[in-house]
Formats: sequence, C-alpha cells, structure tokens
Amino acid sequence: MTTPVPAKRDLRAVVLAARRAQTSAALDEADTALAARLPELVAPGAALTVCAYVPMAGEPGGPGLPDRLAATPGVARVLLPVLRPDRDLDWAAYAGPGSLAPAAFGLREPAGPRLGVTGITTADLVLVPAVAVDRRGTRLGRGGGSYDRALARVSGGTPVIALLYDGELLDEIPAEAHDQRVNGMLTPSGLRRIPG
Repeated sequence: MTTPVPAKRDLRAVVLAARRAQTSAALDEADTALAARLPELVAPGAALTVCAYVPMAGEPGGPGLPDRLAATPGVARVLLPVLRPDRDLDWAAYAGPGSLAPAAFGLREPAGPRLGVTGITTADLVLVPAVAVDRRGTRLGRGGGSYDRALARVSGGTPVIALLYDGELLDEIPAEAHDQRVNGMLTPSGLRRIPG
C-alpha cells in the first residue's frame, strides 16, 4: 500500500523547512554551483531573451542570479517580473543591480518601463522559481498562482526550466487544473529535462 501524496500546502511547508535548515554557507555554495550551470541552457552564439526572476532569500539562484544570467554568453536580454496588484506578472528589462527597487512581499523588481503581461511571450527561455518539481514536470510554487498565469502565455516550444536545489525533485506533487508544467529543472548537480 502506498502512502497518500501530502496536500500541496503541507508539502510546501516540508520543503521550505528543509531549505531553512541549510546554513547560509551551504546555500551560497549551491547557488554558485547552480550559476556555473547556467551556460548549459544557452547554445553557443545564441542571442536569447530570457525571462527569469530575482530570488528571495533562500531561493535557488541567490541574489546575484540576474547579474550572472546577464553575463552568460548567448543571453542578449533578461526580463524580470513585476507583481501587479491582481497578482499577475508584468515584465521589465533588467538593467543592472541599481535598476532594482524594493516591492511588496519583500520582492525586488526592475524599475524600468513595463512590457505588459505578454512580455513573457517574447522569451526564448523562461527560468522560474519553484519549491519543488516532480518527475512529470508539475511545479510546486509558493501558492499565489502568479507564475501559473504567466506560464499559460508561454508558447509551446519555449523551454520553461525551474531552478531548484538538489533533493527538490520529487516523485509526485498533487496537480490541479491550473498548474502549468515545466520542461526541466536546473540544480547544482545539472540539467534534467522532463520527457515529452
């Protein structure tokens, strides 16, 4: 007999507690290893527009993710999310650390011109935060639904990759009708694509 899959809320709490239990040195080391893997996502000679995010404390990628991504050969432009009052995501170009401003919920967002909610449709690659991902590509987020709405706008051929720490690939995450799947995950140990 198998153990029932825990509810999303409970599963989220377990994974986030495991992250919080890590030392800051261990998280810094994991973020550095993750950043070193970013070139695996970009073909040589590409000129990609990449939608990414500004990690909050303890989120994969670390605070330097936008700079590391912008410095990755083959990345021409980085777009970052701006949380709208309706919790949907607008997008704006990243123009360096000085272009980020404090925002609601402890977020940092680009202060430049907004591209609208359809800004994500211009991306050649989308990197998303996640608490965990399962082997089918079901992404467990923070529970606000912002990324599910945004990812619904991404064209079918655009890779959507979740950034995770090692150990956050799970066998199964409960899926709901609105959940948007990812095509793969990048961890400090490497890139893993989701079949199909």
